[in-house]
This record gives sequence, C-alpha cells and structure tokens, in this order.
Amino acid sequence: MGEIVVVREGSGPEVLLVHGGAGPRTTWGALAPLAERWTLARVHRRGYPPSPPPQRGQDFEADALDLAPLLAGRPHVVAHSYGVLGTLIAAAATPVRVRSLTLIEPPLAYLVPDDPDVARLGRIGDAVLTHGMDTDPSVLREFLRIAGASVGEGPLPEGVVAGVRRAQGARLPGEARPRLDVIREAGVPVLVVSGDHAAAHERICDALAATLDGKRGVHPGAGHFVARAPGFAEHLAAFLHENAA
Repeated sequence: MGEIVVVREGSGPEVLLVHGGAGPRTTWGALAPLAERWTLARVHRRGYPPSPPPQRGQDFEADALDLAPLLAGRPHVVAHSYGVLGTLIAAAATPVRVRSLTLIEPPLAYLVPDDPDVARLGRIGDAVLTHGMDTDPSVLREFLRIAGASVGEGPLPEGVVAGVRRAQGARLPGEARPRLDVIREAGVPVLVVSGDHAAAHERICDALAATLDGKRGVHPGAGHFVARAPGFAEHLAAFLHENAA
C-alpha cells in the first residue's frame, strides 16, 4: 500500500503525534513550542497527503499496521479522536515499545454502556461516517459542531465538506475493541484528556482513564481540538518529562 509519511521537527526524545479526522496541522499546530525539547513526529494517516490514500476508506486496523513500525524507537505517543483507535491496537500488540500514551477524546462508546449521551454521540457519528453529506442536515451539523468544525447556519465551508467526504465509508469506531487490559497490565503510563465541551466525551474519557489506570486531564477552551486549549501543551510537557525514562 505504500508507507505513510511522518514529518519530524525538533530534537530530543520522540513524541509520535497521531491525528484523527482533521489533519496534523489543524490538530497539533499549538504544540510547536515543544519541539525545543522533544522531536515532534507528525503522522499523516492514510488519505491525508502526502501519505497515500487508504484502500477502502479509513480503517483503524490499517492505522495500527502503519503505526507498528513507528514504535521501534519507543516513542511517547499522543493520539486524537479516531486516531486513538489504531494507536491503542498498535500499543497493545507491543506495549513495551510505548514510553507513554496521551489519549484525547476517543470514540470508545462501548466503555460507557447504557448512557444516553454517549449512545447518541455514537449514533450520529456512525450516521456521518456511513452517509457522509447525505446525512440528515441537522444530525450532520450537530456532529460537526461536537467534532470541532466551524459551521454556522449557512452552507458548509468547502474544507468541512471535503472532510466529511473523506470520512465517509470509514470503519465504524464501535467495531474497535483494543486490548486495554494488556496496556494496563504492562504498566504503560497513560494520560486521558478531554475538553469539557460534550458530556459524552467526558464520560468516555473518565471510563478510559479508569480502565487503563491512567491520569485524567480536562482542558476547556478549544472544543474537540483539545491540544489547542490553554494549558494543554504545558500539561503534556510535564507528563512527558515525568515519564522520560
């Protein structure tokens, strides 16, 4: 299929940055100052140039295969949204190759069964991934707002439409069952972070942190793009430093 592209900047221990539905620049731009102390390795998942396109739509299992060789140097890994799924699968396959995990608002609804807010977030996300721009307009806009897209009442911006079309046909997050028990038992240091903008994300992140015996952080102010929020970069830098060994 061809290898994915990873763009590195800075010096020091490597921090592998795995984006979700938005590209690396949108997701991780606010972390640029960390390059003074760390090597920021921005992964471009399949379908995000200059990486090649996926064979049959976005797939967290394909992401995991792409990420596996990138763990050879035992990096810290920071992952966002859909990118968390492949990250967790790759980490569970070889947990000794992961120095730490920082996980931001992943779509792991199964961790909070019978919660109506979490169930609705899962349903509307599945609708958008399945139907794309043919999703009911009110459902589409609701999901896009939760996902951090800039949408008003008028026509959707071209970039947002392109993102919806790229996401259509993706493997649904509800099919992912990463071996969280393996990661926990291996003692991988974990930080789970949310942005305090959607109750469903808060509950999923609470459950994930508890399951992985990880630390929990909340950084409001940037919606789903938590890495842009005030204080996040400093919190991440402290967590990385704490787990540098």
